[in-house]
Amino acid sequence: MISKNIKALVESPSAGVIRKMFEEGAVLKQKYGADKVYDFSLGNPDLDPPQAVIDAIKEIAQDTSHNCHGYMPNAGYPFARTAMAQKTAKEQGIAEIPMDCVVMAVGAAGALNSALKALLNPGDEVIVPCPYFTEYDHYIHNHGGEIVRVKTKDDFGLDAVTIAAALNEKTAAIIINSPNNPSGRIYSDEEIEAVVSVLNAHGHKTGRYPYLICDEPYRAITYGKKVAAVFPKYEYAVVVTSFAKNLSLPGERIGYICVNPACPERKDFIAAAIFATRVLGYVNAPAFFQKVIAKTWDAPCDYSLYEKRRNELIQVMDYAGLEYAMPEGAFYLFVKVPDGWNDDDLAFTNHLKDYNILCAPGSAFGGPGWFRIAYCVAESTIINSKEAFYNATHSR
Repeated sequence: MISKNIKALVESPSAGVIRKMFEEGAVLKQKYGADKVYDFSLGNPDLDPPQAVIDAIKEIAQDTSHNCHGYMPNAGYPFARTAMAQKTAKEQGIAEIPMDCVVMAVGAAGALNSALKALLNPGDEVIVPCPYFTEYDHYIHNHGGEIVRVKTKDDFGLDAVTIAAALNEKTAAIIINSPNNPSGRIYSDEEIEAVVSVLNAHGHKTGRYPYLICDEPYRAITYGKKVAAVFPKYEYAVVVTSFAKNLSLPGERIGYICVNPACPERKDFIAAAIFATRVLGYVNAPAFFQKVIAKTWDAPCDYSLYEKRRNELIQVMDYAGLEYAMPEGAFYLFVKVPDGWNDDDLAFTNHLKDYNILCAPGSAFGGPGWFRIAYCVAESTIINSKEAFYNATHSR
C-alpha cells in the first residue's frame, strides 16, 4: 500500500495543478488545433540556449577520454564549483568566494531540497512570503519541516513586519524568490535590509539565526531593475539556483548551492549539503552539464523577447479589462480574478478552459483571487488570445 500522505497529496485538487493544465492543453490542441488553444500554464522557457552553450555541448560530446562519464566528488567537479563561486561573487558584489562554498546540484529543486535537508530538524519552520512557487510546500515537508506562509504588501513586496511576527525558536529559514514566481516582483535592497534587520534581531535574542535562502533561477531575466545582493547584508545567506531559465536548459537539471563565505557555520552547512545530496539519491549533479555550464555560465543572452511578450500580454489584459501586477522580471503575469467571481481563481481558470485558455490558479501559489499567465510562449499565442480573454471575462 502506498503512503497515505502521498496518496492524499496526489488526489488533492491543488496537487500538480500546473502540470495538469499543461496535460489538458495537449488534449485540447489535438481536438481543436494548436493555433486555437492558448496555453499559458507552464513556465517552460522557449528561447533557444545561447550559441556558446550549443558550441560547448558539441565540444564536450566529442570527449572520449577514459572515465569522462565517471563519478566525481559528490560536491561536483572542482572546476565547476570554482566557476559557480566566480559567478556568485560577481552577482553578490563581493571580491571572492572560495570554491568550497559551492555544491553542484540537480537543478534549483535539488539544490533547495539538499539545503533544507541540511538545515531542518523535525518540526522546524520555514517562512515563505506569498505568493510563492507551489513546490516549496512539498520540499519543506520532505524534510520534516512546516511551512509558515506570510503575507506580502499590496504590491507583493516583502513585509518585514509580518515576517518578524512569524519568527520563533523553531524558525530555521526563510525562502525568498526574486524575481518572484508567480508575480514577477523583484525585492529591493531596502526590503532585503528590513528583513535582515529582523532576522539579526531574532538571532541576537534567541541565539538561532534563520538562514535566508535565495531561490534565484530568474535572476538574469529582468526588465530594467537589478536583483539585490544578499551576501553583503546577512551572514546566514544561501543562494540556490539553476540554469533552467537564464540559459533555457530546464530539462538538463543543473544548478548549485552557494553559502555566504562569511557564514559562521559555512563548513558544517556545506558538509551537510554534500551529505544530503548523497542520501537524497542525487549522488552528484550531471557530469556532462557541469562541464557545459563551467564554460558558458556567462554566455551573453538576449531576454528582450520576454519583455516584448510581456508588453503584448499587458495590452491583451487591458483590452479584456483585467487587473494585473506589473512584472519586473521572470516571465509570468499575475492577474486578478475579475469581479463577479468572489475571488474564486479555481472556478475562473476552469471557466477560461471553455475558451481554450489555460492558466494556473493563484491558490496553487498561496495567492487566492489571482491567476498566473506564463508568457514564455509564441507571440502568436499571446496576440491570438485577445478575443478569447475578452469573451471569457465578459461572459458572466
